[in-house]
Amino acid sequence: MPPGATPPGAGQPQSAPRLFTPRTIIPALVVLLALCAWFARGHASFNWPSLLHQLRSVSLPLILVAFACTYFGYWLRAWRWRVLLSPLHKTTTREMFPPQLIGFTVVGLFGRFADLGRPYLIARRLKTPVAMQLAVYSIERAFDLASAAIIFSTTLAMAPRDMPHHQAFARAGAVSLAATLFLAVFAVSLRLAGRHVASLARRLLHPLSETFAHAASERIQEFSHGLRIVSSWSEFISALAISLFMWLIIAIMYLCAAHSFRATPELAGLSFAATMLLLATSLGGSLLQLPVLGWFTQIAVLTAALHGFFNVPVETATACGAVILVVANLAVIPAGLLAAQIEGISLNEARQSAESAG
Repeated sequence: MPPGATPPGAGQPQSAPRLFTPRTIIPALVVLLALCAWFARGHASFNWPSLLHQLRSVSLPLILVAFACTYFGYWLRAWRWRVLLSPLHKTTTREMFPPQLIGFTVVGLFGRFADLGRPYLIARRLKTPVAMQLAVYSIERAFDLASAAIIFSTTLAMAPRDMPHHQAFARAGAVSLAATLFLAVFAVSLRLAGRHVASLARRLLHPLSETFAHAASERIQEFSHGLRIVSSWSEFISALAISLFMWLIIAIMYLCAAHSFRATPELAGLSFAATMLLLATSLGGSLLQLPVLGWFTQIAVLTAALHGFFNVPVETATACGAVILVVANLAVIPAGLLAAQIEGISLNEARQSAESAG
């Protein structure tokens, strides 16, 4: 695709109806809330007035700090994208910030599969090939995985002994740290000999499935090509430092959201290690996030983790899960909609482009 070209089909009228628009999302949300209330009405152990009381009694200053951490995290993502893109195209963090807001707004409204809309939005803004931005996206995901794993494994491996389920968490941290080191060695191998690794993977997987072996080989070669974008140690160290700092800010955001429930000792005194476990649980629950429905599954996952691991009452755990969902996933939507309006970008167009890229 030549620089500045619009992806095929982007911006053209679509014959298929658009399922996820404000006119359909709001009624769907109301219906889902009504269904949840109907199914839970006979559950005697769940106290709905207690849930509403917990939501009303949260600490507003801590919630505002959590919101600030969320937006600061998006700014750090824009900064990191500029660093990763610098060998191919010079830009500024300020220029990269609106596509991050719009891209994560699309994810919040249409689900995790729409995350590939960000490379399209940046390619459109900078008038560069989408393939170039997809390569940066693949490296961004690698830095996310590595940074989150480093912080998660280190924190859990050094978790205080009075933490509930300490041995299980410490073991999980050690396993995660070993997996992180393995991924680092694998990434270095791809960087130095990606073609040979792809060929080896294809030969090993061919007896199982020729189609899968071919697809895996292509993905490995694409990822190896993306790794070559980081052409110097200074770029690598900068991107890794930004990534570690960004995930630390995200963890602080989760910590502030949990500590905002000051009337609940289990949440008001939640440790940083426990917060990292909560963050890891949340990330796992959002991998296959569906439009709108994924909001409720995310709350359910967080509720189960808080109640099961830390004995937080179900009502408070549900309220905390809802607050974390709003702060971490939905807080960006107002700014993203405003940025899309200013940029003249259709969210449905970004979603369709993400689906095509996927």
